[in-house]
Amino acid sequence: MRPSRALVLGLAAGLAGCAALLPRAEFATQETWKDYDSAAAAIDRIVPLESRRADLTAAGIDPHTNAAVAILSFSDVVQRFAVGAAIKQEELDEGVRRCLTAGKACTGYAVNIRRTSRKRIGNFWLDSFNFHRETDVTGWTFNALILFVDDTVVYTLHGGQPRVHEKEVTRNPLGPFQGWGQQVTPNPFD
Repeated sequence: MRPSRALVLGLAAGLAGCAALLPRAEFATQETWKDYDSAAAAIDRIVPLESRRADLTAAGIDPHTNAAVAILSFSDVVQRFAVGAAIKQEELDEGVRRCLTAGKACTGYAVNIRRTSRKRIGNFWLDSFNFHRETDVTGWTFNALILFVDDTVVYTLHGGQPRVHEKEVTRNPLGPFQGWGQQVTPNPFD
């Protein structure tokens, strides 16, 4: 066997199942907390009617320094609670009622964190030629709502998904030719 042929065969055999060559992607909101439990613990440390906005800033819950924290105006807060026909105001938590009756003095923080990693797994060649593509998605999500009247916290609530683990599988029997029909045929509406 000639050396060039042996090199090509050796290279092909070496790359046949080489998942290290497949792409990876990570999505992470830059925030103070590294996992779901630490984010939940930070919100749990907030004491309604005692904690102040300055206390939250000292704890890293500050929209000016933490990209995961958004400022809510009074109208944003009102939209989050369907007061009226669906829910009567007296059915709401005391802190929410205080906030809604305070008018413009009612503001809030919305915390939204998503940390996920997408890793392509499987056969390099099948993935590269678009015959079979598997993606493993792992991570966590967290969200919280903090309401203030003036600078005093009156309500907190948090939730999310402590563990995300999904698998996406795409099979294209025609491989790289699968989407050519849409690319070749012009769209009459463009």
